[in-house]
Amino acid sequence: MTGNDTLRLALHGAVLADLDGSKPKNLARALVYQAEDMDPDAEAFASEGDFQSALRDARATDQLVELWRRQLAKWDYAERPVWGDTVARTDERRSEIYRLLKLEDATCKLLDELVPVPKTAGPLVISEKFKPWYTPESQRSRPHYWPAYRKLLADKGWPPHAIAGLDVATDQVVERLADPTDEEVYQSKGLVVGYVQSGKTANFTGVVAKAVDAGYRLVIVLGGTLNMLRAQTQRRLDMELVGRENIMRGADEMESDYADDPAWKAGKFITFGGMPSALGAFDIVRMTTRKNDYKSLLQGITALEFEKREPALPLYDRENLHRSSASLMVVKKNKTVLAKLVKDLGKIRTPLSEIPVLIIDDESDEASVNTSKPDAAQRSAINEQISKLLKMLPRAQYVGYTATPFANVFVDPSDTEDIFPKDFIISLPRPDGYMGARDFHDLDSALEAGELTFANSNEKAHVRDIVDDADDDTCMQQAMDMFVLSAAMKLYREDLGGLGDGFFQHHTMLIHESVRTHVHRSLHERVLGLWHESGYTGPQGHARLRHLFDTDVSLVSAVRSDGHAVPGSYNELLPYVGPAVVRIGGDEQPIIVVNGDQDLETGEADFDKRAIWKILIGGQKLARGFTVEGLTVSFFRRRAGNASTLMQMGRWFGFRKGYRDLVRLYLGRKETIGGSEFDLYDGFQAICRDEEAFRSELERYSEMVDGRPQVTPDQIPPLVSQHAPWLKPTSPNKMYNARLELVRSAGRWEEPTAYPQKGLENNTALWLPILESLGEVPATYAYHFPQEGTTHRFPALTGTVPAEAMLSVFEQLHWETVEPFDPHLRYLEEITRAAPGKIDDWLVLAPQHLASDNKTLRLGGSGRSYSWFSRDRRKDRHPLFGAISDRKHRGVAHRIAGALPDSGDAATESLVGERRGALVLYPVLERHHRASIDSEGRIGADKVVMAFAFVAPATAQSANGRVVQFTTVSSVASAIIDRSEIDKG
Repeated sequence: MTGNDTLRLALHGAVLADLDGSKPKNLARALVYQAEDMDPDAEAFASEGDFQSALRDARATDQLVELWRRQLAKWDYAERPVWGDTVARTDERRSEIYRLLKLEDATCKLLDELVPVPKTAGPLVISEKFKPWYTPESQRSRPHYWPAYRKLLADKGWPPHAIAGLDVATDQVVERLADPTDEEVYQSKGLVVGYVQSGKTANFTGVVAKAVDAGYRLVIVLGGTLNMLRAQTQRRLDMELVGRENIMRGADEMESDYADDPAWKAGKFITFGGMPSALGAFDIVRMTTRKNDYKSLLQGITALEFEKREPALPLYDRENLHRSSASLMVVKKNKTVLAKLVKDLGKIRTPLSEIPVLIIDDESDEASVNTSKPDAAQRSAINEQISKLLKMLPRAQYVGYTATPFANVFVDPSDTEDIFPKDFIISLPRPDGYMGARDFHDLDSALEAGELTFANSNEKAHVRDIVDDADDDTCMQQAMDMFVLSAAMKLYREDLGGLGDGFFQHHTMLIHESVRTHVHRSLHERVLGLWHESGYTGPQGHARLRHLFDTDVSLVSAVRSDGHAVPGSYNELLPYVGPAVVRIGGDEQPIIVVNGDQDLETGEADFDKRAIWKILIGGQKLARGFTVEGLTVSFFRRRAGNASTLMQMGRWFGFRKGYRDLVRLYLGRKETIGGSEFDLYDGFQAICRDEEAFRSELERYSEMVDGRPQVTPDQIPPLVSQHAPWLKPTSPNKMYNARLELVRSAGRWEEPTAYPQKGLENNTALWLPILESLGEVPATYAYHFPQEGTTHRFPALTGTVPAEAMLSVFEQLHWETVEPFDPHLRYLEEITRAAPGKIDDWLVLAPQHLASDNKTLRLGGSGRSYSWFSRDRRKDRHPLFGAISDRKHRGVAHRIAGALPDSGDAATESLVGERRGALVLYPVLERHHRASIDSEGRIGADKVVMAFAFVAPATAQSANGRVVQFTTVSSVASAIIDRSEIDKG
């Protein structure tokens, strides 16, 4: 960098530091203003013309561009800023920024080319207030590892908007940590929520890079509970962050622990052109290697010492901190290993109170959470060691990463030695190209079974049922045939080109039925036998493959190939089948068993060392965290008792560039859990709904009101939902501590489920007059969703009820437990009585089945018949219902309440009122009462659950925009949060 470049960088850094946190302002004027207080020579760079000239010669990774990228991203991502009303991350927002900066068109064009407008969704943040310190000014002249990492990602082909999104997301983590140079000691704790196999490692690698650049000098990465996962994380950080020079430290290349790694030999490990310390930066010292976890050795203790250039000053002083090397260790979450680290830290001479420490906890809901009872004298083993680390390292910052956050948010927030994310929770956006749970389900589809096609149904395209094949290997054989066919398809696409990097390095099939090694042994024998008898090079094998290609692969790929090559016939694919079979089983070892059994394991699933085209059989080792590269066909029958565990088994989630259309999930639909039969596919769908509901709630409450967050991290637990009765969000010993007090739900579908088991006639008596007041002839109502291209249509009886009369019914209802409905009742009381003018009446809909369904019952003295609905309670100790409503009823109800635009249906539009709520009424019969309907269709009122869902008027919002009120119960006090002032709005 020349002297001119340095002055220009300093000038723009000062300008952007001044603009940080404010609206964009006249750039030319700001440059002149800042230049007056700098070196006289800086005036030569205080013009937009000089800025244009610099941008014409700049690369996307230059420091000047980095400065502008960071600030533009903050403005691009700002939600509803006071200085504008454009939508975040749009061309309109960027144009507004340029207009406020008063930039010339040429400058705008250059910036757009170097810093493209990010079009992806931004992170959702729930946060306590924090002390701002991580600004462009504070980072000017010190960045080293983050720019290098960012350049590496660009060289790997990451699109600019993805890198910009990562930049912003990592900023939002790092800025919420404590300033490593601050004299004041503060320990921040946060949680970052991603998707299963969605790139969380890239995020925490970026966080580590920025943190060490900022001054954190000890980084401890808790890399899962298994050696293979820890080693995978170590390699990733070594390759993309630590770099060749820091790994070798002057030693011979052949002495590296990566000497046999193809990526090392191919020069894919990041390099700096010399030791960072010799280039004006600082070195990273590895305390662990790919093969070796942390070991309690004398040299290890010595390496933990930190050199202070100014002995009289503390390590965290800038004079020492930015001249000191950083230490990095990737440690398995193992009691013995962590105990060694705790012991060694207690022996070093450097005062622990002076060391800025960053602890990254990968898969933080596994093993890290304290599962002991709240009143237990001792914590669970690994949680105890993490707690000791946090206690002995007062400047340690803790950031957990997980795709299944429910265990973490249920941690007792008053336990200061635990890992509750008291400072922030950040939910990462779903990345481009990611294939997750939603891509295997038809969550929003209103299509009937006969209308589903490979084009409009994810389930039909990607999911295949496993029937009970204890004596019949048909399903397993078909899954293996699909594996061979998709392998041939990949070779076909390689041959025709258009894949970017040109080839598929890995191609795998995963069989996951159990964690038990004896099951793996029998599976290995069974699958190996099937492989040898498959006859893939003979007429019998080709006949099976041809049939599968014609009835499955060709039909799905024809509508889902995303432009990738698709053979016109099996004959066109035939030349690639033989080579595919050879790649998989040419060495007579088509299967790799991954389960830790040395007598059974048939190979190493090390995707870093070689190309793997194999069938993998495994259990726990392949169930969480570990990335199965190239996974195309999954054969899954493993059951689990809670949503977090089951979701983590979804190894088929991830990035499937060039072969999304070939991905198949063979799933055991009916599996036995806890003595009862459940549908695993429905289980994954329920988890997907749990996850999306949680993220939707975070999005709802992440918006600031009057400069304050609507909720803080310790108020998050009530936002966790559960859609499957048999799948709790996480294990029961991690769920307690929060109580929801009030929910303002204007324009939102709300569905109570805690109906009583006894005394049902009391509720029926309250609802019967309303039911009998409805019109006697059903009319058909509809709502058209233009974006989906679907119309939800159903017949229903309707009528209106005054708001005060309906509130009287709500107040008299009986519940199994009052807690779920009470927060809604407080809101309904508020809009009906405390805030007049919010609601006039309720439009009641009683959906009716078609006559052919023959599901009617007679209630009351009128003799009228009404449709009833089949629903059952969950089979746990809380006998509540799961979901009751039918999705096709929601569009009409939302429209009536003013929460959706015109329906396009005259009958529906005739029901819409300005201050009207919508209520959908469902007479429900549980399984054990369905036989109680007599020959005339009558049934006792004590056997009918009068269930309902409601949408309050979209306009019935609070004056100050606040929508939620909580009380949080902890082990220390009955209430640690007082949000009573919310009621004033």
